[in-house]
Amino acid sequence: MSVERIQQHFRDSAAVKLEALETLSMPIAVAIDTMFAALANGNRILACGNGGSAADAQHFAAELIGRFERERPGLPAIALSTDTSVLTAIANDYSFEQIYAKQVWALGQPGDVLLAITTSGNSANVLAAIEAAHEREMIVVALTGKGGGRAQQVLSDTDIQVCVPSDRTARIQEVHLLTIHCLCDGIDAMLLGED
Repeated sequence: MSVERIQQHFRDSAAVKLEALETLSMPIAVAIDTMFAALANGNRILACGNGGSAADAQHFAAELIGRFERERPGLPAIALSTDTSVLTAIANDYSFEQIYAKQVWALGQPGDVLLAITTSGNSANVLAAIEAAHEREMIVVALTGKGGGRAQQVLSDTDIQVCVPSDRTARIQEVHLLTIHCLCDGIDAMLLGED
């Protein structure tokens, strides 16, 4: 394996993060404010995605329910990708496209937030979840890339999109993870004060 190839991954990752610094800081700040307001009002955050994005949804929920970097009471978050019985029942009885939308309908309440993660912005089941969230009067925070994809057409004016300026899935996922850490840190700072 070429050391230069490995080093190029680091360079590429750093370059995308630096490019995203200016454009994504404001939507991430707005997402933090939105999520904190929902949690402060007794609402919760539902998170979904596919593949690596499903893992990111689980990571986010774990950081809120457990803790991020500081001790605090757990915060209500649910990763919709974790219950295999629910996922397989919905996929079998309805369609794979409905695996998240049906859960949003069952679990979402007005004032809750949906964290919708799709690197392409085109995941049909995530788009269906966004539409279900709107019907449940929820706000959507969408983490996307590749120009935002079809998510751009289904997001409303009150939703927040964090669209990574890259077409490479690996780079998009790396910025999504950084964004998730920013969200968790920001929520904690608002709850506990800046340290």
